Amino acid sequence: MISQDLGFGVRFALASLATWRMTHLLAEEDGPADAVARVRARLGDGQAGALIDCFQCTSVWVAAPLSATVVRRRRHAPVAWLALSGAACLLERLTHDGD
Repeated sequence: MISQDLGFGVRFALASLATWRMTHLLAEEDGPADAVARVRARLGDGQAGALIDCFQCTSVWVAAPLSATVVRRRRHAPVAWLALSGAACLLERLTHDGD
């Protein structure tokens, strides 16, 4: 039986993977039925488009809401936010094929 209250390490690991997955979808993939590609095209080359053009930049914004799932105290959220973004960036480097 899975515990109702997951420990910090499990919460952080799950949120890190979720941050990487969402960031990768938004910044690197076309998405189902090219939905993400169409959104990216509509956003264009302006500031809004730049927010999902770069994996590292996108991971910062994706990690923000997920940081609330990791911490128990709101004051710890900024550190968790940056740590989740950093974890996603490390995962991207580990999984990137270097082309």
